[in-house]
Order: sequence, then structure tokens, then C-alpha cells
Amino acid sequence: MVDRMPWPPPANAWWAQEARRLHEAERVVGEVALLSRRRRGVTLEDAYRVQQYGVALRMQQDAQVVGHKVGLTSQAMQRQVGISEPDSGVLLDTMAVVNGGTVALDRLRAPRVEAEIAFIIGDQDTNGAQGGARDGGRGGSVPGVAGVCLALEVIDSRFELDQITLADSVADNAGCARFVLGDVRPAAGLDLRGEEITLTVAGRAVERGRGEAILGDPFRSLVWLTRRLADLGLPLRPGQVVLAGAVHASVPLRRGQTVAAWSAHLGRVALDAA
Repeated sequence: MVDRMPWPPPANAWWAQEARRLHEAERVVGEVALLSRRRRGVTLEDAYRVQQYGVALRMQQDAQVVGHKVGLTSQAMQRQVGISEPDSGVLLDTMAVVNGGTVALDRLRAPRVEAEIAFIIGDQDTNGAQGGARDGGRGGSVPGVAGVCLALEVIDSRFELDQITLADSVADNAGCARFVLGDVRPAAGLDLRGEEITLTVAGRAVERGRGEAILGDPFRSLVWLTRRLADLGLPLRPGQVVLAGAVHASVPLRRGQTVAAWSAHLGRVALDAA
């Protein structure tokens, strides 16, 4: 489901300026200096509002919000970028690639790929494991889940990763560039914590990880995201996609590669890089 809720956030000239700077860098496949270096004391509130302005710029060009991503949920990813807590970004329909489809690398600056677990949000008043919100002992309310699938996320950045901060990552939409979803399965009865996912490049296994790498339980990503979006006044909506996070450190994506992820209960998802 696309999100037609009001954007952008409350007016602020600096937030808008930084969003335009990042948007232009994305357009020309360029790089900008770290936000945290150019403005001392930048807050997460600032960063999420810059992100929102960036989404608004894309919506002005007819992009639509189709979901959200949670990033930096595994220790492997946190170690890789030197950030010790999660962040979130917005998924747009212009980022979606069909399963087995092609990702054009000429529009990306330094692409990397991750295997993830993704949720499809269901009706919030539906009962049962596939439906309405529940706690499940995970420390908060879990939004209704209509289904679950494997996903590949291609991340990119307008910033160099050296000395990047959480605020930088958030402002740059948590690095989300493209995403691919596998076949959606019912969530009921699946042990997502124990699900082992293998990432292959050209048919060779290069990374493995279990669902528990995602905050100990992928459903905790939904709890975290629900709280984060509530702070911004943005609800999760039925039909939206949530990328819960990677189960391993990201891998460079290069032209000519076929990248796939598979697991015993969630099937296979793949992309070609060109």
C-alpha cells in the first residue's frame, strides 16, 4: 500500500537545504561531506526530519512510500560501520526491483547488498499470529503481520563510511537504494529466530546468518520501528513492507553478478547487477 499521508515535516530551512543537497548528490551519483562534520551538535531529530524532506522531494517526482527499513540491527552490520544502534529509512516504489530483476549500478555510487527478512503489514484489527498487534514477549506491541519473506537490500550512500555517525546514516535515508522481495509466506508457525539465510554471489555462498542476528528476534525490529515512527507521527499501514534488517555484514555489489539469498522455509530471492 502506498502512503499518501501529508509530507513534508514542519518547516525548517536547514532541514530542507540538507535534503536538497543529498537529493542532488543522488541524482548525479555524487558525494557530499558528512553532515556531522558540517554541523556540530546535529541531533537524531534533525536527521530524521532531513530524511523526511528527502522523501517529500521524491514524492514531488511521483514516488510513493511503500514501507520502511530498519538498519543496523545486527552486530555484524554495527561493527562494519561503527554504529551501535538501529536506524530506519523509507521505502519508495521507485526502489523496488522484481525478484530476479536487474539493478542498474550506473545510478549508484558504492552499492552493497544484504540478505534480510521482510514483513508485510496486515490489518491491525485481525486476530492471530498473522494479524493483529501482539506482544509475544518482545518488549512491546508487534504490528499485525500479513506475511513474511526473504529480501535483498541494496544499500548506497552519499557519504563516505569512514567516521559516519548515526545522524549521517539517518539523514541519508539509512542508505536504502533498492530492494527485492521474495515470495511471501504466512508467518504463523515459522521460527524466524532460527531461520538460517545464505547469501550467494555467482552461486557461491559468501555469507550466512540466522534470524536471531536481527536484534535477537526479527519481530523486535517491528517493535522498534513502531516506536520510532510514532515519534515522527508516521503510522505503519496495512500492505506496507518492512525490511527488518540484515543477518550478516553487507557485501560489495559489482556489475555482472547474480546475487541470491535462500533459506529452508522462506525460499529464494535474487537480483542481477548490470
